[in-house]
Amino acid sequence: MLKPKQILCGAVALFLGHQSIAQKVEFTEYDMPNGLHVVLHQDRTAPVVAVSVMYHVGSKNEVVGRTGFAHFFEHLLFEGTDNIKRGEFMKIVSANGGQNNANTSQDRTFYYEVFPSNQFKLGLWLESERMLHPVINDIGVKTQNEVVKEEKRMRVDNQPYGNLVASIFKNLFPKHPYNWAPIGSMADLDAAKLSEFQAFFKKFYVPNNAVLSISGDIDLTEAKKLVNDYFAEVPKGAPVVYTKVEEEPIKQQMIDTAYDANIQLPMITTTYRVPGMDNKDSKVMEMISSILSQGGSSKLYKKMVDEKKEALQVGSFNYALEDYGAYITYALPNGNVPLNTLLKDIDEEVVKLQTNLISEEDYRKIQNQFENSYIAANSKNLGVAENLASGYTFHHKNTGYTNQELEQIRSITREDIKNAAVKYLQPSSRLVLYYLPAKK
Repeated sequence: MLKPKQILCGAVALFLGHQSIAQKVEFTEYDMPNGLHVVLHQDRTAPVVAVSVMYHVGSKNEVVGRTGFAHFFEHLLFEGTDNIKRGEFMKIVSANGGQNNANTSQDRTFYYEVFPSNQFKLGLWLESERMLHPVINDIGVKTQNEVVKEEKRMRVDNQPYGNLVASIFKNLFPKHPYNWAPIGSMADLDAAKLSEFQAFFKKFYVPNNAVLSISGDIDLTEAKKLVNDYFAEVPKGAPVVYTKVEEEPIKQQMIDTAYDANIQLPMITTTYRVPGMDNKDSKVMEMISSILSQGGSSKLYKKMVDEKKEALQVGSFNYALEDYGAYITYALPNGNVPLNTLLKDIDEEVVKLQTNLISEEDYRKIQNQFENSYIAANSKNLGVAENLASGYTFHHKNTGYTNQELEQIRSITREDIKNAAVKYLQPSSRLVLYYLPAKK
Protein backbone atom coordinates (compact mmCIF):
# COMPACT_ATOMS: atom_id res chain seq x y z
CA MET A 1 0.00 0.00 0.00
CA LEU A 2 1.28 3.47 -0.85
CA LYS A 3 1.96 5.77 2.08
CA PRO A 4 0.54 9.32 2.10
CA LYS A 5 4.00 10.75 1.40
CA GLN A 6 4.38 8.47 -1.65
CA ILE A 7 0.96 9.51 -2.94
CA LEU A 8 1.84 13.18 -2.50
CA CYS A 9 5.18 12.75 -4.28
CA GLY A 10 3.45 10.90 -7.10
CA ALA A 11 0.87 13.63 -7.47
CA VAL A 12 3.58 16.31 -7.58
CA ALA A 13 5.50 14.31 -10.18
CA LEU A 14 2.38 13.90 -12.29
CA PHE A 15 1.65 17.62 -12.05
CA LEU A 16 5.19 18.55 -13.05
CA GLY A 17 5.03 16.05 -15.88
CA HIS A 18 1.84 17.64 -17.16
CA GLN A 19 3.42 21.06 -16.86
CA SER A 20 6.31 19.99 -19.07
CA ILE A 21 4.01 18.37 -21.64
CA ALA A 22 1.81 21.46 -21.71
CA GLN A 23 4.70 23.73 -22.61
CA LYS A 24 4.53 25.64 -25.86
CA VAL A 25 4.67 23.49 -28.98
CA GLU A 26 7.56 24.89 -30.98
CA PHE A 27 7.28 24.56 -34.74
CA THR A 28 8.67 25.81 -38.02
CA GLU A 29 6.35 26.52 -40.93
CA TYR A 30 6.72 27.71 -44.49
CA ASP A 31 5.11 27.55 -47.92
CA MET A 32 6.72 25.78 -50.84
CA PRO A 33 6.55 27.37 -54.32
CA ASN A 34 3.78 24.91 -55.28
CA GLY A 35 1.64 26.11 -52.37
CA LEU A 36 2.18 23.17 -50.01
CA HIS A 37 2.18 24.42 -46.43
CA VAL A 38 4.82 22.62 -44.36
CA VAL A 39 4.87 22.42 -40.55
CA LEU A 40 7.79 20.83 -38.68
CA HIS A 41 7.93 20.03 -34.96
CA GLN A 42 11.05 18.51 -33.47
CA ASP A 43 10.65 16.12 -30.53
CA ARG A 44 13.69 14.06 -29.67
CA THR A 45 12.20 12.25 -26.65
CA ALA A 46 11.68 9.03 -28.64
CA PRO A 47 12.96 7.74 -32.01
CA VAL A 48 9.56 8.13 -33.67
CA VAL A 49 8.19 10.43 -36.35
CA ALA A 50 4.65 11.15 -37.55
CA VAL A 51 4.23 12.22 -41.17
CA SER A 52 0.79 13.53 -42.07
CA VAL A 53 -1.03 15.35 -44.84
CA MET A 54 -4.31 17.16 -44.24
CA TYR A 55 -6.25 18.03 -47.38
CA HIS A 56 -8.86 20.74 -46.96
CA VAL A 57 -11.59 18.68 -48.62
CA GLY A 58 -14.51 16.86 -47.06
CA SER A 59 -18.09 16.03 -47.84
CA LYS A 60 -19.05 19.71 -47.81
CA ASN A 61 -17.05 20.14 -51.03
CA GLU A 62 -19.31 17.70 -52.87
CA VAL A 63 -22.47 18.45 -54.82
CA VAL A 64 -25.94 16.98 -54.77
CA GLY A 65 -25.98 13.84 -56.89
CA ARG A 66 -22.29 13.13 -56.37
CA THR A 67 -21.94 12.69 -52.62
CA GLY A 68 -19.40 10.48 -50.87
CA PHE A 69 -16.42 11.43 -53.05
CA ALA A 70 -14.15 12.72 -50.27
CA HIS A 71 -14.64 9.61 -48.14
CA PHE A 72 -14.24 7.47 -51.27
CA PHE A 73 -10.83 9.03 -51.90
CA GLU A 74 -9.81 8.25 -48.33
CA HIS A 75 -9.88 4.64 -49.54
CA LEU A 76 -8.96 5.10 -53.18
CA LEU A 77 -5.62 6.78 -52.47
CA PHE A 78 -4.40 3.59 -50.80
CA GLU A 79 -4.94 1.65 -54.05
CA GLY A 80 -1.51 2.27 -55.46
CA THR A 81 0.62 4.66 -57.48
CA ASP A 82 2.86 4.56 -60.52
CA ASN A 83 5.59 3.21 -58.24
CA ILE A 84 3.54 1.23 -55.69
CA LYS A 85 1.66 -1.83 -56.87
CA ARG A 86 -2.01 -2.28 -56.04
CA GLY A 87 -2.47 -3.48 -52.45
CA GLU A 88 1.16 -2.83 -51.49
CA PHE A 89 0.84 0.56 -49.73
CA MET A 90 -0.09 -0.75 -46.28
CA LYS A 91 2.23 -3.75 -46.63
CA ILE A 92 5.18 -1.40 -47.12
CA VAL A 93 4.24 0.52 -43.98
CA SER A 94 3.87 -2.53 -41.73
CA ALA A 95 7.01 -4.21 -43.15
CA ASN A 96 9.01 -1.19 -42.00
CA GLY A 97 7.64 -1.03 -38.47
CA GLY A 98 5.08 1.67 -39.11
CA GLN A 99 1.39 2.35 -38.69
CA ASN A 100 -0.88 4.29 -41.01
CA ASN A 101 -4.48 5.24 -41.56
CA ALA A 102 -6.75 8.00 -42.82
CA ASN A 103 -10.07 9.55 -41.92
CA THR A 104 -12.54 11.93 -43.50
CA SER A 105 -14.91 14.49 -42.02
CA GLN A 106 -17.28 16.99 -43.50
CA ASP A 107 -14.36 19.44 -43.74
CA ARG A 108 -11.03 17.64 -44.31
CA THR A 109 -9.26 14.38 -45.12
CA PHE A 110 -6.29 13.34 -42.99
CA TYR A 111 -3.66 10.77 -43.97
CA TYR A 112 -0.76 9.74 -41.75
CA GLU A 113 2.09 7.35 -41.09
CA VAL A 114 3.94 6.85 -37.81
CA PHE A 115 7.39 5.31 -38.29
CA PRO A 116 10.61 4.73 -36.39
CA SER A 117 12.54 7.88 -37.19
CA ASN A 118 15.05 5.99 -39.33
CA GLN A 119 12.17 5.47 -41.79
CA PHE A 120 11.35 9.18 -42.05
CA LYS A 121 12.22 9.24 -45.77
CA LEU A 122 9.81 6.39 -46.40
CA GLY A 123 6.94 8.33 -44.86
CA LEU A 124 7.70 11.33 -47.05
CA TRP A 125 7.96 9.17 -50.16
CA LEU A 126 4.63 7.45 -49.50
CA GLU A 127 2.76 10.74 -49.08
CA SER A 128 4.45 12.34 -52.08
CA GLU A 129 3.50 9.29 -54.15
CA ARG A 130 -0.11 9.63 -53.01
CA MET A 131 -0.12 13.28 -54.08
CA LEU A 132 1.92 13.01 -57.28
CA HIS A 133 1.40 9.57 -58.86
CA PRO A 134 -1.90 7.99 -57.75
CA VAL A 135 -3.41 5.40 -60.05
CA ILE A 136 -7.09 6.25 -60.48
CA ASN A 137 -8.54 3.67 -62.84
CA ASP A 138 -11.63 1.52 -63.26
CA ILE A 139 -10.14 -1.41 -61.33
CA GLY A 140 -9.38 0.71 -58.26
CA VAL A 141 -12.71 2.51 -58.37
CA LYS A 142 -14.68 -0.73 -58.59
CA THR A 143 -12.62 -2.35 -55.83
CA GLN A 144 -12.99 0.53 -53.40
CA ASN A 145 -16.65 0.98 -54.29
CA GLU A 146 -17.29 -2.47 -52.84
CA VAL A 147 -15.16 -1.66 -49.79
CA VAL A 148 -17.15 1.51 -49.11
CA LYS A 149 -20.44 -0.32 -49.56
CA GLU A 150 -19.39 -2.92 -47.01
CA GLU A 151 -18.30 -0.17 -44.60
CA LYS A 152 -21.67 1.53 -44.97
CA ARG A 153 -23.47 -1.75 -44.28
CA MET A 154 -21.38 -2.39 -41.16
CA ARG A 155 -21.14 1.09 -39.69
CA VAL A 156 -24.40 2.69 -40.78
CA ASP A 157 -27.10 0.47 -42.25
CA ASN A 158 -26.72 -2.42 -39.79
CA GLN A 159 -25.43 -0.46 -36.81
CA PRO A 160 -27.87 0.46 -34.01
CA TYR A 161 -28.50 4.23 -34.17
CA GLY A 162 -26.19 4.30 -37.22
CA ASN A 163 -28.35 6.81 -39.08
CA LEU A 164 -28.97 9.08 -36.10
CA VAL A 165 -26.61 11.92 -37.03
CA ALA A 166 -27.67 11.77 -40.68
CA SER A 167 -31.31 12.07 -39.61
CA ILE A 168 -30.45 15.10 -37.49
CA PHE A 169 -28.29 16.88 -40.07
CA LYS A 170 -30.77 16.59 -42.92
CA ASN A 171 -33.17 18.68 -40.80
CA LEU A 172 -30.62 21.02 -39.26
CA PHE A 173 -28.91 21.92 -42.55
CA PRO A 174 -31.56 22.05 -45.30
CA LYS A 175 -29.33 24.15 -47.61
CA HIS A 176 -25.76 23.52 -46.48
CA PRO A 177 -23.87 20.42 -47.73
CA TYR A 178 -23.62 19.23 -44.11
CA ASN A 179 -27.05 17.91 -45.10
CA TRP A 180 -25.52 14.54 -46.08
CA ALA A 181 -23.14 12.22 -44.24
CA PRO A 182 -19.48 11.93 -45.32
CA ILE A 183 -20.01 8.33 -46.43
CA GLY A 184 -22.46 9.70 -48.97
CA SER A 185 -24.81 7.87 -51.29
CA MET A 186 -23.88 4.53 -52.83
CA ALA A 187 -26.13 5.33 -55.77
CA ASP A 188 -24.12 8.50 -56.39
CA LEU A 189 -20.84 6.57 -56.37
CA ASP A 190 -22.28 3.89 -58.66
CA ALA A 191 -23.45 6.53 -61.14
CA ALA A 192 -20.18 8.46 -61.24
CA LYS A 193 -17.88 8.11 -64.21
CA LEU A 194 -14.15 7.53 -63.91
CA SER A 195 -13.53 10.99 -65.34
CA GLU A 196 -15.50 12.52 -62.46
CA PHE A 197 -13.30 10.82 -59.86
CA GLN A 198 -10.19 11.97 -61.72
CA ALA A 199 -11.52 15.53 -61.88
CA PHE A 200 -12.28 15.52 -58.14
CA PHE A 201 -8.70 14.49 -57.40
CA LYS A 202 -7.25 17.11 -59.74
CA LYS A 203 -9.33 19.83 -58.11
CA PHE A 204 -8.81 19.12 -54.40
CA TYR A 205 -5.77 16.87 -53.81
CA VAL A 206 -3.24 19.49 -54.77
CA PRO A 207 -0.36 20.87 -52.68
CA ASN A 208 -1.93 24.33 -52.40
CA ASN A 209 -4.94 22.72 -50.67
CA ALA A 210 -2.89 20.68 -48.19
CA VAL A 211 -0.74 20.85 -45.07
CA LEU A 212 2.23 18.53 -44.64
CA SER A 213 2.65 18.30 -40.87
CA ILE A 214 5.58 16.38 -39.36
CA SER A 215 6.28 15.80 -35.68
CA GLY A 216 8.98 13.75 -34.02
CA ASP A 217 12.64 12.84 -34.00
CA ILE A 218 13.85 14.92 -36.93
CA ASP A 219 16.65 17.32 -37.74
CA LEU A 220 14.97 20.49 -39.01
CA THR A 221 17.59 21.36 -41.62
CA GLU A 222 17.64 17.86 -43.02
CA ALA A 223 13.83 17.65 -42.90
CA LYS A 224 13.46 20.79 -45.02
CA LYS A 225 15.82 19.35 -47.62
CA LEU A 226 13.99 16.02 -47.69
CA VAL A 227 10.59 17.68 -47.97
CA ASN A 228 11.89 19.64 -50.95
CA ASP A 229 13.33 16.48 -52.51
CA TYR A 230 10.03 14.62 -52.32
CA PHE A 231 7.41 17.35 -52.83
CA ALA A 232 8.93 20.14 -54.94
CA GLU A 233 8.00 18.42 -58.20
CA VAL A 234 4.31 18.17 -57.35
CA PRO A 235 2.59 20.70 -59.61
CA LYS A 236 0.50 23.46 -58.10
CA GLY A 237 -3.21 23.15 -58.73
CA ALA A 238 -5.81 25.76 -59.53
CA PRO A 239 -6.91 27.77 -56.46
CA VAL A 240 -9.59 25.97 -54.48
CA VAL A 241 -12.50 28.35 -54.01
CA TYR A 242 -15.12 27.53 -51.40
CA THR A 243 -18.13 29.66 -50.52
CA LYS A 244 -19.97 28.93 -47.31
CA VAL A 245 -23.69 28.28 -47.73
CA GLU A 246 -25.54 30.42 -45.20
CA GLU A 247 -28.47 28.84 -43.38
CA GLU A 248 -31.47 30.85 -42.27
CA PRO A 249 -31.81 31.07 -38.46
CA ILE A 250 -34.16 28.53 -36.91
CA LYS A 251 -37.06 30.54 -35.52
CA GLN A 252 -39.53 27.80 -34.64
CA GLN A 253 -39.01 24.43 -32.99
CA MET A 254 -38.83 21.60 -35.51
CA ILE A 255 -40.14 18.14 -34.63
CA ASP A 256 -39.40 15.04 -36.66
CA THR A 257 -39.46 11.25 -36.33
CA ALA A 258 -36.99 8.73 -37.74
CA TYR A 259 -37.17 4.93 -37.67
CA ASP A 260 -34.35 2.40 -37.29
CA ALA A 261 -34.85 -1.35 -37.76
CA ASN A 262 -31.64 -2.06 -35.82
CA ILE A 263 -32.82 -0.74 -32.44
CA GLN A 264 -35.18 -1.92 -29.73
CA LEU A 265 -35.03 1.15 -27.48
CA PRO A 266 -36.33 4.53 -28.65
CA MET A 267 -34.26 7.69 -28.22
CA ILE A 268 -35.13 11.34 -28.00
CA THR A 269 -32.68 14.00 -29.13
CA THR A 270 -32.56 17.77 -29.26
CA THR A 271 -30.20 19.62 -31.57
CA TYR A 272 -29.30 23.29 -31.79
CA ARG A 273 -27.31 24.92 -34.58
CA VAL A 274 -24.28 26.66 -33.05
CA PRO A 275 -21.17 28.47 -34.36
CA GLY A 276 -18.33 26.68 -36.10
CA MET A 277 -15.12 25.57 -34.43
CA ASP A 278 -13.27 28.85 -35.00
CA ASN A 279 -15.70 30.69 -32.73
CA LYS A 280 -14.90 30.81 -29.01
CA ASP A 281 -18.50 29.86 -28.23
CA SER A 282 -17.84 26.46 -29.83
CA LYS A 283 -15.47 25.70 -26.96
CA VAL A 284 -18.02 27.05 -24.48
CA MET A 285 -20.61 24.63 -25.86
CA GLU A 286 -18.15 21.78 -25.33
CA MET A 287 -17.90 22.85 -21.71
CA ILE A 288 -21.67 22.92 -21.38
CA SER A 289 -21.90 19.36 -22.68
CA SER A 290 -19.34 18.25 -20.10
CA ILE A 291 -21.22 19.97 -17.29
CA LEU A 292 -24.44 18.28 -18.31
CA SER A 293 -23.29 14.78 -19.14
CA GLN A 294 -19.61 13.92 -18.69
CA GLY A 295 -19.18 11.36 -15.95
CA GLY A 296 -21.34 9.95 -13.20
CA SER A 297 -21.44 13.23 -11.29
CA SER A 298 -22.70 15.28 -14.26
CA LYS A 299 -26.07 17.01 -13.98
CA LEU A 300 -28.07 14.89 -16.38
CA TYR A 301 -26.58 11.51 -15.43
CA LYS A 302 -26.93 12.09 -11.70
CA LYS A 303 -30.52 13.28 -12.00
CA MET A 304 -31.97 11.04 -14.71
CA VAL A 305 -29.99 7.81 -14.32
CA ASP A 306 -28.97 7.67 -10.66
CA GLU A 307 -31.73 9.50 -8.81
CA LYS A 308 -34.93 9.36 -10.84
CA LYS A 309 -33.92 6.19 -12.73
CA GLU A 310 -35.87 7.39 -15.74
CA ALA A 311 -33.06 7.00 -18.27
CA LEU A 312 -30.73 4.13 -19.11
CA GLN A 313 -28.39 6.55 -20.82
CA VAL A 314 -28.25 10.30 -21.29
CA GLY A 315 -25.68 12.53 -22.87
CA SER A 316 -24.83 15.63 -24.86
CA PHE A 317 -22.00 16.73 -27.13
CA ASN A 318 -20.97 19.58 -29.37
CA TYR A 319 -20.44 18.34 -32.94
CA ALA A 320 -17.95 21.04 -33.96
CA LEU A 321 -17.42 21.61 -37.69
CA GLU A 322 -15.87 24.37 -39.77
CA ASP A 323 -18.91 26.31 -40.96
CA TYR A 324 -21.37 25.45 -38.19
CA GLY A 325 -21.69 23.17 -35.19
CA ALA A 326 -24.52 21.04 -33.85
CA TYR A 327 -25.15 20.84 -30.11
CA ILE A 328 -26.93 17.53 -29.45
CA THR A 329 -28.56 16.02 -26.36
CA TYR A 330 -29.97 12.49 -26.24
CA ALA A 331 -31.60 10.07 -23.83
CA LEU A 332 -32.74 6.43 -23.76
CA PRO A 333 -35.70 5.63 -21.49
CA ASN A 334 -35.65 3.13 -18.67
CA GLY A 335 -38.63 0.86 -19.20
CA ASN A 336 -41.78 2.62 -20.30
CA VAL A 337 -40.78 6.13 -19.29
CA PRO A 338 -42.23 8.50 -21.93
CA LEU A 339 -39.70 10.23 -24.16
CA ASN A 340 -41.27 13.60 -23.40
CA THR A 341 -40.54 13.03 -19.70
CA LEU A 342 -36.86 12.70 -20.59
CA LEU A 343 -37.07 15.84 -22.70
CA LYS A 344 -38.60 17.71 -19.76
CA ASP A 345 -35.78 16.56 -17.46
CA ILE A 346 -33.11 17.71 -19.91
CA ASP A 347 -34.79 21.06 -20.47
CA GLU A 348 -34.95 21.69 -16.72
CA GLU A 349 -31.18 21.34 -16.41
CA VAL A 350 -30.62 23.61 -19.40
CA VAL A 351 -32.84 26.26 -17.82
CA LYS A 352 -30.72 26.09 -14.66
CA LEU A 353 -27.62 26.86 -16.73
CA GLN A 354 -29.46 29.77 -18.34
CA THR A 355 -30.69 31.14 -15.01
CA ASN A 356 -27.79 30.69 -12.58
CA LEU A 357 -24.02 30.68 -12.75
CA ILE A 358 -22.53 27.24 -12.23
CA SER A 359 -20.85 26.77 -8.84
CA GLU A 360 -17.18 27.57 -8.34
CA GLU A 361 -16.61 23.86 -7.66
CA ASP A 362 -18.21 22.82 -10.96
CA TYR A 363 -16.23 25.53 -12.74
CA ARG A 364 -12.90 24.30 -11.37
CA LYS A 365 -13.85 20.73 -12.25
CA ILE A 366 -14.64 21.61 -15.86
CA GLN A 367 -11.45 23.64 -16.20
CA ASN A 368 -9.42 20.67 -14.95
CA GLN A 369 -11.17 18.30 -17.36
CA PHE A 370 -10.43 20.48 -20.35
CA GLU A 371 -6.83 21.15 -19.36
CA ASN A 372 -6.24 17.40 -19.01
CA SER A 373 -7.81 16.78 -22.42
CA TYR A 374 -5.61 19.46 -23.94
CA ILE A 375 -2.49 17.91 -22.44
CA ALA A 376 -3.47 14.43 -23.66
CA ALA A 377 -4.08 15.72 -27.18
CA ASN A 378 -0.50 17.03 -27.41
CA SER A 379 1.20 14.11 -25.68
CA LYS A 380 1.92 12.10 -28.86
CA ASN A 381 3.57 13.07 -32.12
CA LEU A 382 0.54 12.18 -34.20
CA GLY A 383 -1.68 14.37 -32.04
CA VAL A 384 0.74 17.29 -32.34
CA ALA A 385 0.97 16.87 -36.12
CA GLU A 386 -2.81 16.84 -36.49
CA ASN A 387 -3.37 19.76 -34.13
CA LEU A 388 -0.83 21.92 -35.94
CA ALA A 389 -2.39 21.09 -39.30
CA SER A 390 -5.89 21.76 -37.95
CA GLY A 391 -4.83 25.14 -36.61
CA TYR A 392 -3.65 26.21 -40.04
CA THR A 393 -6.63 24.68 -41.86
CA PHE A 394 -9.49 25.81 -39.62
CA HIS A 395 -8.27 28.88 -37.74
CA HIS A 396 -7.40 31.32 -40.49
CA LYS A 397 -3.94 29.82 -41.12
CA ASN A 398 -3.09 30.15 -37.43
CA THR A 399 -0.90 27.08 -36.98
CA GLY A 400 -0.09 28.23 -33.46
CA TYR A 401 -3.71 27.88 -32.36
CA THR A 402 -2.67 24.74 -30.50
CA ASN A 403 -0.58 26.99 -28.22
CA GLN A 404 -3.47 29.40 -27.68
CA GLU A 405 -6.16 26.81 -26.98
CA LEU A 406 -5.24 26.35 -23.33
CA GLU A 407 -5.34 30.11 -22.82
CA GLN A 408 -8.74 30.17 -24.48
CA ILE A 409 -9.99 27.41 -22.16
CA ARG A 410 -8.80 29.32 -19.11
CA SER A 411 -10.39 32.54 -20.36
CA ILE A 412 -13.90 31.08 -20.45
CA THR A 413 -15.85 32.32 -17.43
CA ARG A 414 -18.94 31.14 -15.62
CA GLU A 415 -20.71 34.11 -17.20
CA ASP A 416 -19.66 32.94 -20.67
CA ILE A 417 -21.22 29.54 -19.97
CA LYS A 418 -24.49 31.05 -18.81
CA ASN A 419 -24.63 33.51 -21.73
CA ALA A 420 -23.98 30.78 -24.32
CA ALA A 421 -26.72 28.60 -22.83
CA VAL A 422 -29.14 31.53 -23.11
CA LYS A 423 -28.04 32.44 -26.63
CA TYR A 424 -28.04 29.02 -28.27
CA LEU A 425 -30.17 26.58 -26.24
CA GLN A 426 -33.61 28.00 -26.88
CA PRO A 427 -36.53 25.62 -27.58
CA SER A 428 -37.67 27.86 -30.44
CA SER A 429 -34.40 27.30 -32.33
CA ARG A 430 -33.97 23.55 -32.13
CA LEU A 431 -34.84 20.22 -33.66
CA VAL A 432 -36.54 17.58 -31.51
CA LEU A 433 -36.08 14.17 -33.08
CA TYR A 434 -37.88 11.03 -31.94
CA TYR A 435 -35.66 8.15 -33.05
CA LEU A 436 -37.83 5.04 -32.88
CA PRO A 437 -37.58 1.30 -33.59
CA ALA A 438 -38.94 0.42 -37.00
CA LYS A 439 -41.52 -2.33 -37.26
CA LYS A 440 -40.00 -5.52 -38.62
